[in-house]
Amino acid sequence: MVCMMNADLHCHSVISDGTLTPEALAERAKANGVELWALTDHDEVGGQDRALAAARAQGLPYLTGTEISVTFAHQTVHIVGLGFDHHNTALAEGLRRTRGGRSERAQEMSDGLAKVGILNCYEGALKYVGNPELISRTHFARHLVETGVCSDTSEVFRKYLTEGKPGYVPHRWARLQEAVQWITEAGGIAVIAHPARYGFTPNEEYALFSEFKAHGGRGVEVITGSHSSPESVRYAETALEFDLAASRGSDFHSPDESRIDLGTLPFLPGQLTPVWDLLADRIL
Repeated sequence: MVCMMNADLHCHSVISDGTLTPEALAERAKANGVELWALTDHDEVGGQDRALAAARAQGLPYLTGTEISVTFAHQTVHIVGLGFDHHNTALAEGLRRTRGGRSERAQEMSDGLAKVGILNCYEGALKYVGNPELISRTHFARHLVETGVCSDTSEVFRKYLTEGKPGYVPHRWARLQEAVQWITEAGGIAVIAHPARYGFTPNEEYALFSEFKAHGGRGVEVITGSHSSPESVRYAETALEFDLAASRGSDFHSPDESRIDLGTLPFLPGQLTPVWDLLADRIL
């Protein structure tokens, strides 16, 4: 048994680290058969009005979205927010503070790369940034591919932008409790994004889900672009264990970089509660 809604509730535009505009994403989602869409740019809601207008122009049901970076157990974890009031001032201010350290971090990343002979990376990365407040490792990766330092973005991350490598600089993000609170107080639902990516020990992962639930979190991505089939099965079981709704999203960034296109994921297992069932009155 499966849930047959082709919802894609996780993707990124040029407002953060994607390569397509909100309008182009809406068109692509509609063309790929998406039946419910959300744009979830990193730590930002500046593309929401454009995404909503574009979705309406396509006749595509829409949920507001964002993806908030949090620090948990010394790692960056992403919390997707869905169905909130994107004009909520407390949410906007929280996201602004979360974005605040990115420019300084990017300069440090560039300095680290310069020490191994890769110069002017900050300026190079800026060419790929739609919003300078949201400069990220992905923008550096695109620059290093374009200049021939690496053959693809995966090689960049492997050689330069992960812990212990020359361009890696950690950043202190929001706290888990803050991110969940901003989303829920703005009328939305908080969802743990792509949980298999974090590499937590079983104890750390149990702590993440337990604290998330205690703070009011209500969902987890079960079907997502970076999950293998066994990982999707595992997190379907986790959703049931913690009584969480299940979400589905490609985490699409770019036609040239993403493993999974918008709207092409497997369906949710039918025994789970889809997160959109909890957000029926927030679909626009």
